[in-house]
Amino acid sequence: MKKIKIFILQLVILMIGVSCSKDRLKPDPLSFFTPENVFVDEAGFEAGLVTCRKQINAENHGYINYIANETSFSDLAVPLRQSDWNKITPSSVIREPVLTFFDNAYTYIKNANTIITRIDDIEWVDPNAKNRILSEALWFRAYWYYRLVNTYGDIPWVGEELKGPKLDYYSTSRSAILDQLQKDLEYALQWLPVTAAKLGDVTKGAVNHLLTKIYLETGHFDKAISAASDVINGPYALMTSRFGSDASKSYYNVMWDLHRCENKNIPANTETIYATVDRADAPPNTWYDGIGTCAMRTYSPCYWRVLDATGNRATNWDTKSGDTLGIGNGDVRTNDFWHYWIWGDKDYAWNTTPDMRRAECNWIEMGESTSEIITVRAGSPNFGEPLTKKYYKSLYDTMDTWYSWPNNKVYVPTPNFIQPWGGQGDWYIFRLAETYLLRAEAYFWKDQTALAADDINKVRERAHAPLISASDVTIDYIFDERARELYAEEPRHSEMVRVSFIFAKLNKDGYSLATISDKNWYYDRVKKNNPFFSPPLYVFWDNTATIYPHNMLWPIPQSVITANTLGRINQNIGYAGADQNVPPLETIP
Repeated sequence: MKKIKIFILQLVILMIGVSCSKDRLKPDPLSFFTPENVFVDEAGFEAGLVTCRKQINAENHGYINYIANETSFSDLAVPLRQSDWNKITPSSVIREPVLTFFDNAYTYIKNANTIITRIDDIEWVDPNAKNRILSEALWFRAYWYYRLVNTYGDIPWVGEELKGPKLDYYSTSRSAILDQLQKDLEYALQWLPVTAAKLGDVTKGAVNHLLTKIYLETGHFDKAISAASDVINGPYALMTSRFGSDASKSYYNVMWDLHRCENKNIPANTETIYATVDRADAPPNTWYDGIGTCAMRTYSPCYWRVLDATGNRATNWDTKSGDTLGIGNGDVRTNDFWHYWIWGDKDYAWNTTPDMRRAECNWIEMGESTSEIITVRAGSPNFGEPLTKKYYKSLYDTMDTWYSWPNNKVYVPTPNFIQPWGGQGDWYIFRLAETYLLRAEAYFWKDQTALAADDINKVRERAHAPLISASDVTIDYIFDERARELYAEEPRHSEMVRVSFIFAKLNKDGYSLATISDKNWYYDRVKKNNPFFSPPLYVFWDNTATIYPHNMLWPIPQSVITANTLGRINQNIGYAGADQNVPPLETIP
């Protein structure tokens, strides 16, 4: 078996600089920004970390960003325009980043690898600075590999800086990669600080939080409990009192405060473990200048398209409603399991739960026939009346325009763009509430359900939700609670894949690694809870909601496999090309 070599998995580098001009023959001096010119002192390595910190914004910034996409392909939603897995292939060209995430994540890994590979190229005045910088780069690399193995399964391992085009990759088993990530993070834990010296710095808390997830995957449940406990007993606490920019506004509650972008990285917020940094007064660093999170565009419905009795729009994004609600596009088309059932509401009643996360101040209600949004178009015969469905003729017309949503999670002012899509703002990556739920999960796998209930109740008590008992604890309940607490924060699909592999590894509830492409917990939960995959099936345009068990893992882009002419990158079972797979590498070279 050939050793895996280092490459970013594409042939792009072969095309860079190719030109029809004779100028291509002239030698060019090294760019000022080449690694050879940047990584010459501590400041250069710090600059490399700045790049890593900016790139993690890709999780929750940009139109149909990765976290939004993770939510769409879960039990809570479908992608508005691409709900049919029959049409998602290794060569598909679609809006959703099902394939592009693969390439982009390796770009982020490449930048971390450059720091890791070059760390010994200079004489360090302060060895502690060297170890801290190395450890933070290891954390960023581990973060993206964690996401990749829980999206695509077995993938190539790239552990060094790319020095030239390489075409002989082989897939490495996800278990081997997870073992390596565990070792890397255990090393990093020694050298990173308890508290961040500046915004964006990685701390011991962020390492332990990610380690908790990896320990769960590798079956080290006691270590997962220990790592999570180190976070819980550290300099963090759940926010239980009003704080931040809107603290004086009595209409809201602490769950509103918790999700204001301007509150996520302030010292008063003791719940933040790691959050991205993107400010409206700073230069944009997303693909769409000035857009930032795109949260209102992606997660909210097209309420502004609802008509009045004259057939004209009853409201619009450039009116008072648009200033506060945004110009939604319904790209993450959530379902009634998320809107109502998960809150214990089977009757579509408004505000029937004491849970602050579903409080009136945090959600915009679009009821069975009318909405709490008011018609505000001047001259409308319905001026001042609630928006109504009755002027729409079919379900198709309202599929992207009519559903309730948690405005507290997605409302972000947009000062740098002409339309209110949801602008630049800080966003959570890891938050203490999730740490409690991860430790609860570890207790569940150990059959210590009373301790699991205690941790779940820490989160529920803060939200004023009814407390549960040990008999209520199941993995499904934990993921219900994750949805209530972590919507638009967690990579929902990846976390469901992670648990699916744990079930299979433990041979629990009829699941096994040998048959995971045919039977897995992810698929079973989606089919059970997502009503869009049950008759009447969700239909939008020419897409009908369709899913199969093997869609738990997304396809490896065919462009990557084709470019790798001297090796073999495996395709996931169920997609075209999987018949050519070879056994993956079981060790990291």
